[in-house]
Amino acid sequence: MLTKEELPFCPVATTVDLIGNKWKILIMRELLKGTQRFNAIHKSVEGISQKVLTENLRKMEKDGIVIRKAYPEVPPRVEYSLSEIGESLRPIIDSMSEWGTAYIKENMM
Repeated sequence: MLTKEELPFCPVATTVDLIGNKWKILIMRELLKGTQRFNAIHKSVEGISQKVLTENLRKMEKDGIVIRKAYPEVPPRVEYSLSEIGESLRPIIDSMSEWGTAYIKENMM
């Protein structure tokens, strides 16, 4: 997680810093459906490379938004889920979805 000194002063800037890139939002969209394995996320987030997915999941884990659970099996199994902090972002993403749906409907007519 970022330290207090590393966070932007503005709360909006803090939120944007934590979830503001295109990939993080789409990863969160998938994890809001429940715990997912890497390959399931990779298939669901169209256009993301494995490298970029890995980087974003690591950053989100570091920021406390995602929980990574590795199972000591052969082959290794790793699952990702939203933390309590990540889950608290659900209303923001739901609002974005509602707004986007309304925008599409309005501009497709």
